[in-house]
Amino acid sequence: MSKNQLLAAFALLLAGNSVAAEETQMKLNPDWEYVADGVMGGVSSGRATKAEVKGREAMRLQGQVSLDNNGGFVQMAFDLGPDGGAFDASEWSGIWLEVSGNHEEYDLRLRTDELSRPWQSFRADFVAPEEWTEIRMPFTDFEPHRTDTALNTERLRRIGVLAIGREFEADVAVAAVGLYKD
Repeated sequence: MSKNQLLAAFALLLAGNSVAAEETQMKLNPDWEYVADGVMGGVSSGRATKAEVKGREAMRLQGQVSLDNNGGFVQMAFDLGPDGGAFDASEWSGIWLEVSGNHEEYDLRLRTDELSRPWQSFRADFVAPEEWTEIRMPFTDFEPHRTDTALNTERLRRIGVLAIGREFEADVAVAAVGLYKD
């Protein structure tokens, strides 16, 4: 095999691997919104803003989580469907995030269109390291909260990142989010 044939074969091999990698991840294009416990009488405060964080464009959740008045969360979240309807993620294994933060623990929350109460969700925890890191969270890691319903990935509606449950200063940034296959 000549040098040029070898280079061409190698280029084809790399192209094939590139396509395979694209098929195992899907990047989402979220329209993040900020929500805090004020919707239920709490006094936590914060904001979600687009910002450059450590050299990357990201959505950044910052705030002070307070347990006063039965509160205790700040959140940034987005709907998967443009109309808030269900999104079928059943062919995917889980969610990946590119995150940076303040070494605190945060929740990743999923909601489906089968949940009728705002306090119902499926939850998994992660720690937001200081350096940009890709975190993968398989759907099997999500625990039901205040529901007997099992997570139905054919009916995903909303994804949220929350600082919740204890008094602390939240500072977590998400540069990218998507779905992945094993």
